[in-house]
Amino acid sequence: MSGRKRMAGKGGKGNIREVFAAFLKLGLTSFGGPIAHLGYFRDELVVRRGWISDRAYLDLVALCQFLPGPASSQVGFALGLLRAGFPGAVAAWAAFTLPSALLLVLFASGAALFDGPFAAGVLHGLKLAAVAVVAQAVWGMARSFCRDLPGAAIALASAAILAVGHFPLAQVGVIAAGAVSGALLMRGGDGQQVALPGFDLPRRVGIVSLVLFFALLAMLPAASALVANRELAIFDAFYRAGALVFGGGHVVLPLLEQEVVASGWVSRDAFLAGYGAAQAVPGPLFTFAAYLGAVLDGMSGGLADAALALVAIFLPGFLLLVGVLPFWSALRTVSSMRAAMAGANAAVVGLLAAAFYDPLLIGTVADPGDALVAVAGFLALVLWRTPPWVIVLSCAAAGAFAR
Repeated sequence: MSGRKRMAGKGGKGNIREVFAAFLKLGLTSFGGPIAHLGYFRDELVVRRGWISDRAYLDLVALCQFLPGPASSQVGFALGLLRAGFPGAVAAWAAFTLPSALLLVLFASGAALFDGPFAAGVLHGLKLAAVAVVAQAVWGMARSFCRDLPGAAIALASAAILAVGHFPLAQVGVIAAGAVSGALLMRGGDGQQVALPGFDLPRRVGIVSLVLFFALLAMLPAASALVANRELAIFDAFYRAGALVFGGGHVVLPLLEQEVVASGWVSRDAFLAGYGAAQAVPGPLFTFAAYLGAVLDGMSGGLADAALALVAIFLPGFLLLVGVLPFWSALRTVSSMRAAMAGANAAVVGLLAAAFYDPLLIGTVADPGDALVAVAGFLALVLWRTPPWVIVLSCAAAGAFAR
């Protein structure tokens, strides 16, 4: 019984309320896209709460970057699963996702959010906060996982490749290359000391999840073609979009445009307006699906279609994650696999560094004033351990008053 008690620190178990509260805080304050979300997660759940070790967190990030779907939401789902089982996983997803989903549904209903110069300044300040948070994450992860020459070389090579190469599946490719390089170069490292999490998922659960993922992917289009049902067609369109995305939330946009604009469900103007609003809210970009569900067929979608689209776009990523975790848990105990994961971790550091530079840094910091705000936020996080939500509010205020 004592092993099931809630304990503080690494390896401890929690409850649904704790998981929901932690992820609700993140869902309300995590601006800046999936790479920034991983920084927020690390600060709140690894550094502050100690739910998982830093290296285990990087292993989890590397795994989720391999899989199709929303990587940051998959990481959050896995952390909720680790902390409080499947109820905790659902609580983590709901708390992290619903704030932005509800805001986007309100926007679809006519609440003109983030309109005008003041609101534009707030949005710019939120992006500067994301610069500070991601910079802190890259700094902390590099100090932990690039301490030897092979790890630093893998990280630098990964960052360089991603900086110049924007080819399809580039992120998956560099992580795979990092894993191969780690297996060859890092066997003499400290892989045996890694404290990896145990998800305790039976293999049959993983097999069922994988079968369900592929069965839905194959059968939904056929069923939608045979049966003229609105809900089935919506679920099919958004499920396929979520199942075929590598590389983060922004990659889903052309797939969604093909599904909802080309089909005539949503006008191009409404699609672009919703995309703009999605940049202004915290949480995962995949919640753009809730907006699209709400405006299907000229604003007639409403809450039911918004909820259906939201569940459909997230479901494939979670099925894949649950399907892979039981087998990953066995493979990671092999020495060569630990070395490969060490290389993958270093590649993830390079991936984060490349994404920090482009598009976050060069797309956000436009003048010395912006640089001053971002550097101040970074120093507050690193030197004084200021909570990220304070940085978010401070940067938002600075952006607003600068306009």
